Amino acid sequence: MATKAKSKTGKMEPSEFHEFFVDELKDIYWAEKHLVKALPKMKKAATSPELAAAFDKHTAETETHIATLEKAFELLGEKAAAKKCDAMAGLLEEGNGIIEDTEKGTMIRDCGLILAAQKVEHYEIATYGGLRTLAAAMGHQEVADLLQQTLDNEKATDEALTTLAESLVNAGAVAE
Repeated sequence: MATKAKSKTGKMEPSEFHEFFVDELKDIYWAEKHLVKALPKMKKAATSPELAAAFDKHTAETETHIATLEKAFELLGEKAAAKKCDAMAGLLEEGNGIIEDTEKGTMIRDCGLILAAQKVEHYEIATYGGLRTLAAAMGHQEVADLLQQTLDNEKATDEALTTLAESLVNAGAVAE
């Protein structure tokens, strides 16, 4: 397949690659919109106030990620639209399974919720890292910068969940 020439602005002309990129943005947009609905359920299921607070913070951050993706679509001259993300749908279903399979009020449940949340974070880290690289390759530097901000935030959330697990939850789960 031939590579499309870059325009005078340094951005790639519309191409199959550009359409692939936009399609993947739609995928993560769906993921974020569904995650923001799932996080309050995870908060409600949490045992420790610290984990509940972490889910509150993550909900607010996810709302920001949705707005950031909408800005990226706008910069690309595209309509913000969601396309079902099978990966996120599966991860969210797994989180629901943890809630169903663990006893309310236990640190074992919190341990499972953190594990489920970190699986989501790792999926998002992989996706935003890849999308940032694709945006940069096409000359969409503003979009790449937005995706980098979200990537940095996802990494920080993952680190915060690890700290919470190591400092509180895991020891409580082992003691149960």
